[in-house]
Amino acid sequence: MKKIILFLLFATCMAVTFSACGNNDEEGGSKSNNTNANVLVGTSSVGNITMPAEIMRLEFPKVKGGNSMIIVHKAILNSKTNEYGVNYSVEWDTSKKSQRWSCYQMYSSISVSNTKRYTSDTNQYPQDPSLPSQYQFTADPFWGSGYDHGHICPSADRLGSADANYQTFLLTNMQPQVNGFNAYVWANMENQLRIWNRDSFRDTLYVCKGGTIDNSDQIATTLHSGLIVPKYYFMAILCKNKEGYKALGFWIEHKANSDTELGKYVVSIKQLESLTGIDFFCNLPDNIERTVESLPVENVKRAWGLQ
Repeated sequence: MKKIILFLLFATCMAVTFSACGNNDEEGGSKSNNTNANVLVGTSSVGNITMPAEIMRLEFPKVKGGNSMIIVHKAILNSKTNEYGVNYSVEWDTSKKSQRWSCYQMYSSISVSNTKRYTSDTNQYPQDPSLPSQYQFTADPFWGSGYDHGHICPSADRLGSADANYQTFLLTNMQPQVNGFNAYVWANMENQLRIWNRDSFRDTLYVCKGGTIDNSDQIATTLHSGLIVPKYYFMAILCKNKEGYKALGFWIEHKANSDTELGKYVVSIKQLESLTGIDFFCNLPDNIERTVESLPVENVKRAWGLQ
């Protein structure tokens, strides 16, 4: 298994006409019309001062810097075609020992099932070898906590190869979730994302997901192990297709919930940025970013087929 450690969505929108880029690893717009994009010279106080080139990809929000680092996991994404590339990326806060988000892409050639879900009798949730040991928990803090290992980049979205699937089980891709949330409304949101992950709907989906760890009023509790339990979870999704771009956000309280009517949790990207303090889709050209951020929620729901 190959990994690279490198340093360090949901808006709402109708389709916007914009020329499609050439491949699924596309970067953001040119510097002349993208004033808020991530920059390769980092502000992180840990590790290298140079950010990885991957932070320019469209799924990336603005990186926080400071005590955070960016971990980029690469793998064979399709074991039949040997397609190799970025599996998913994480912003890990080294002082909080928590991920802030995972981001990744979904498109046709990697949305295949060539393997089964990873299982292990001894260590199903392994430490991330890309994370220096001083920033890790000494033992898995989820066990015995009463919280599920909540995959942020889901196992079910990375079945193209055993390597790609295994990487989704690393502890840096986990957030604590109560089972009545993880296995129900959160799973319903992830299933809806898979419904959108079809050739008739998208060329590429750019996804950023996570839980709130930065503001005390958005933290449910902090366990004796130091594990932060978010009070809210979010998803940010950007869709690129032949018509252009559209985006949608989900914001939901972390509590037991089996709701299947997901429209009530939709927010605009501007709202989601205000709620989370995260600048999503910063690598889009400014005019496209402004448009996908500001569409009224009811228009967003219609554009994505939600009520």
